[in-house]
Amino acid sequence: MKKKILVAMSGGVDSSVAALLLKNSGCDVAGVTMCLQQAVSRFDDGPCGPNRSAEDARHVCRHLGISHFAVDFSAHLQEYVIDSFIAEYRRGRTPNPCVQCNRLVKFGLLLDKAAELGFDMLATGHYAATMRHNGRTVLRKAKDTCKDQSYFLYAVSNDALERIVFPLGDYTKDATRRLARDAALPVAEKQDSQDICFIPGGNYREFLLQHARDIQPGDIVDLSGKKIGVHKGIAFYTIGQRGGLGIAAPEPLYVIAIDAENNRIIAGSKKHVRSRQLRANNPIMHYTSFPDRALAKIRYAHKPAPCSFSVSGDSLHIVFDESQDAITPGQSVVLYDEDRVIGGGIINEVLHED
Repeated sequence: MKKKILVAMSGGVDSSVAALLLKNSGCDVAGVTMCLQQAVSRFDDGPCGPNRSAEDARHVCRHLGISHFAVDFSAHLQEYVIDSFIAEYRRGRTPNPCVQCNRLVKFGLLLDKAAELGFDMLATGHYAATMRHNGRTVLRKAKDTCKDQSYFLYAVSNDALERIVFPLGDYTKDATRRLARDAALPVAEKQDSQDICFIPGGNYREFLLQHARDIQPGDIVDLSGKKIGVHKGIAFYTIGQRGGLGIAAPEPLYVIAIDAENNRIIAGSKKHVRSRQLRANNPIMHYTSFPDRALAKIRYAHKPAPCSFSVSGDSLHIVFDESQDAITPGQSVVLYDEDRVIGGGIINEVLHED
């Protein structure tokens, strides 16, 4: 029997080509679009209203001759992702909402929805791949290391990975774009979006001003606790930030810590932004046994750095071989063994040497 695969389609090139590849391989394919903004009207079989992404996905499905569904997950996105996003910034942390969305919404709720609709598997246009290891499915990097998105997927469970397909894992972005053009897909020339899906335009500060009105100005202090300036609200600053402090000083000043309890920003020199150790909470590990050394990424654009690590209960302790810039609470740290994702967690504490 043909595998029935539901493809999460955002209306972009990557997810559209994922659907194309699966259809051409002989699978029984349909597309689904998650509507993540409150609907104002309905179209056909989905509650997305006048949503460009959903319309583009529907046009691609028509072009491919496959069915298209739309599901309204706006309330779930609010509960599981947006509320957490705002709360983390209020705490002086810098969250990564895509990690949370992938774990709870896309590869949680949508994966369950695929099963409910009678599909065997869920596919996406992520640049990532899976492999079998000791009887389980584990995550690995994509062929295109410049586009690899495994960092955002480390929190997806092994059980969920059993039912997920990443058709673009062995393709480069250029090859994906060529396939879209060769197949005359309606979105072949559509540009990639770099925005957080619930913050069109990418201005997170404006978003926080609208949704977290209790953010208040406070003191900027130096390492001794002396007031040296005033900040506009801790939610608008992140570890390692240099610009926007508005302080004249003999040397450049950086945000080196955020004291949410006292509504303070601690500023210091570049050397104070660097550290070798961190602790992360609630680690998700994809192997029952693993080496005690790995390469770690402390944010998506970070170059993987050699480290040693240990897991004890709900804590992951990482010691880098060399000091790293701006390790930031709220961000994810992800561990790799060559191209395999070992696991990761949410950075909770940065440990500075005395």
